[in-house]
Amino acid sequence: MNLKRIFGALLTVLGITGLIYAAVLFTGTSGQTKDIKSLIIFGVLGIVFFSSGISLVRTTKDES
Repeated sequence: MNLKRIFGALLTVLGITGLIYAAVLFTGTSGQTKDIKSLIIFGVLGIVFFSSGISLVRTTKDES
């Protein structure tokens, strides 16, 4: 098992979870400042985790 691939998959799952949570916040937003701040925070973190996880999985060679 390759530790980098496992870590990349974990980052990808965390990113997807953050993006889904941001989408749920977006649907229930009433326009208050607190809602918008948390929406931006979870959205940006989700995008960062997702993109770093995908790139880590893609660039890691499969050695056996």
